[in-house]
Amino acid sequence: MDVLPAPPPRPPGWGDPIAETLELVGARCVLTRGFTFSGAWSLAFPAPGRLKIHALHEGTTWLALDGTAKPVLLDAGDVVVLAGDRPYVLASAPDLTPVEALPLLKATTEPFHHTGPPGPAEAVAIGGHIELEAPGRDLLLAALPPLMHVRAATAEAPAARWLLTQAFHEMREDRPGASFVANHLAQLLFVQVLRTYLGEAHTFPPGWLRALADEQIAPALRLMHGDPARPWTLAELAWATAMSRTSFADRFRTLAGVPPLTYLYNWRIRLARHDLRKHDTSVAALAATLGYSSESAFSNAFTRDSGMSPLHYRHAVRSGGAQPAPL
Repeated sequence: MDVLPAPPPRPPGWGDPIAETLELVGARCVLTRGFTFSGAWSLAFPAPGRLKIHALHEGTTWLALDGTAKPVLLDAGDVVVLAGDRPYVLASAPDLTPVEALPLLKATTEPFHHTGPPGPAEAVAIGGHIELEAPGRDLLLAALPPLMHVRAATAEAPAARWLLTQAFHEMREDRPGASFVANHLAQLLFVQVLRTYLGEAHTFPPGWLRALADEQIAPALRLMHGDPARPWTLAELAWATAMSRTSFADRFRTLAGVPPLTYLYNWRIRLARHDLRKHDTSVAALAATLGYSSESAFSNAFTRDSGMSPLHYRHAVRSGGAQPAPL
């Protein structure tokens, strides 16, 4: 019987795909408006075109997302993240006729907007969005479902509720530095939503996030993120997951949407794009860091996927010119 080699050791800087991806796409959560509600009300919002976050601090509201089967009841402490490609309605009851929300919001610059007759608030919410840098935006958006709903009653909710409460007080009291603190709390809130939702990643479309949530596939994903320059083989990655090469390759493709080595190739290109946008690393040094045998080999691969050479890409993104096509 053949003796299998020892599984490859975990490299220094054992990869954290969530942290790395949020860094690559420049994910930044910004709280934009607080809401207070009373009486009967219903607000219709257009598709925001970006990730939208809605956190309920007090009371209950209904959320109806276009394309979903039925409205969702939100309770105090619930947090939802919307993929941003669909209109939605927030209401005190699901059968009310909504009014357009944007004209009402644009009519005032107050940090909290009240909807309904004057009187004590029956529901209080905080809204915001997650800003993503191009061209890595597709990496995150393609991995998320249309709606992520973290309920206050779940075991993971206390951390999210604490962050929500602190962000609410920062916005309400408007102390010096309040917007800075609130936005950083919102960033942590978004990460908490992602962490919580990994437990339900079977609902995600194929992508890195769904693969990361799979206990069998995650070790291989972390190896590739932890040492992307290493010339990983299918056998090494399969052995790290205690699976045969065929079973591993089939499962990885089903969950991630691409074969393992294609994923590694794409990840290297994304790392290259990030470095070219943010740093002044020479092309030769970047090629070596990403495991390419030569500068020309890296330049050819990058040009094939990005439509321009690494140096032209760097110039284009820094000058604010035409954006290269996303990967």
